[in-house]
Amino acid sequence: MNAQRLLAAFSKIGDDPDRIQQLRKIAVALAISGKLDNGAASMTPSEVLNAVNRVKAALAKRGAIPKPKRMEEVTAEQLPADFTDPARFAPLGELARIEKGLTGIQQAQPGEYPLVVTSAERSTCDHFDFEGAAAIIPLVSSTGHGNASINRLHYQEGKFALGTILVAVFPYDPALMSARFLFEYLSAFKEELLVSRMTGTANVTLSVGRVAEVPVPLICPEVQRKVDELMALCDQLEAARAGREAVRDRLTAATLTRLTAPETDARDFATHARFALQTLPTLTTRPDQIKTLRQTILNLAVRGKLVGQDSAAEAVVQKYRSEDQHPLLPDNWYTLNFGKFCDIEGGNQPPKSQFVDTPREGYVRLFQIRDLGERPVPVYIPVSTARSLCKKGEILIGRYGASVGKIFWAEDGAYNVAMAKFIWPADAFIAPFAYLLLKSEFFQGPLLGASRSAQAGFNKGDLSAINFPLPPLAEQHRIVAKVDALMTLCDQLEASLTTATTTRSRLLEALLHEALGGAPGDQAEAAA
Repeated sequence: MNAQRLLAAFSKIGDDPDRIQQLRKIAVALAISGKLDNGAASMTPSEVLNAVNRVKAALAKRGAIPKPKRMEEVTAEQLPADFTDPARFAPLGELARIEKGLTGIQQAQPGEYPLVVTSAERSTCDHFDFEGAAAIIPLVSSTGHGNASINRLHYQEGKFALGTILVAVFPYDPALMSARFLFEYLSAFKEELLVSRMTGTANVTLSVGRVAEVPVPLICPEVQRKVDELMALCDQLEAARAGREAVRDRLTAATLTRLTAPETDARDFATHARFALQTLPTLTTRPDQIKTLRQTILNLAVRGKLVGQDSAAEAVVQKYRSEDQHPLLPDNWYTLNFGKFCDIEGGNQPPKSQFVDTPREGYVRLFQIRDLGERPVPVYIPVSTARSLCKKGEILIGRYGASVGKIFWAEDGAYNVAMAKFIWPADAFIAPFAYLLLKSEFFQGPLLGASRSAQAGFNKGDLSAINFPLPPLAEQHRIVAKVDALMTLCDQLEASLTTATTTRSRLLEALLHEALGGAPGDQAEAAA
């Protein structure tokens, strides 16, 4: 498979960031397996290594580097899973010098030089630590807390400063070993080559010595340059994709803003809704865009713009009719003040010594802040010690930390101090509409503004000034039914994006197998 055929195949698959990264990996695999040189490599792997050793000897003789130490040869067990011939590889420390960063990130003073840190964006610095082209590797886990992970590596040229929790890899001879190729290779196989070498319990890190042990393919300079050219094309694909996504995001935001703008009357809303229905399927290409669509649906629902009103037949309960009419709400809607009619009931924190991880007689489920995430871990406590109880159909609110303001349907059980139970008048709201209100801008905006900090959370006093939209009960039922139908459509749209992504990923896997020279299932033999 040559470069032109690879790019032609990729153009049919798509260009989101994950797929572009997979294309980079395919290009690197082609180079390692000898399929970018058309069988005419100018140097064999051993010749590349010998040439690098001669350069190192000359640098050491001049005192430019310490006398090189002999490193252990690469073994087959150290190689990425798709490759089996250790004679085609050498330790990274044999091919490049590895320099630890010299600048404390928190103490760095802004200036004219880029400061490479672990995040995607560069900071700036008033001095530079290094000069040249380098692959940059973080030494500290991206997630911490005992998990080994690296989000990204960096490629940097010119004069730059480097944070102390990263290392810069400078080839001994850039004419023999490209820093850009090293960056792409290490990025493509970072899980196997770098993450697997991280150690530690609470603080998971890489050492410079372990980085030096990473096996690197010995590829002739001409093929490395071909890879660099392919990576430049990938850079162009990413830049073009980012431009298209920015335009899509602006168009989507403008389309949804028209639907919720205060000046949008009933006639304009119908026009904008038709336009949105025609354009959003084309503009929506990422799951995060569907999240925005879901929030817009909620905001429209609690503004009375999803279903029609019957002001002659429907009215709110007399005692909840307020003096002031909200200018953005339908005529037969009122506002209900949280401080006057609603309440929250805080949770209780039992000692962890009472926790068990399986249901048993005399125990109840304890809902905790982690149950607001995607991977809840149920625990149970004795019902005799449960102080704050909840029932199925009641609503819990995240009160602290990153989960502040998250809304959660309760089941029968208890809840801890990191949650609060929402209490509302049953003759004012039906539970599903109350749930929509708490997830809408009418509650989330004031709540996040009132929360004194993520850790301090909120209390009842912080919420007392919130005014909820109050439609008639019959209309609430219609609104909930309409929202459920629209959310089902969002689910279908999200599933279609997932299906398309899965299909493209399978096509890319097929390309990778072909790049390595074998049919699916033959990867172990492909790179020999």
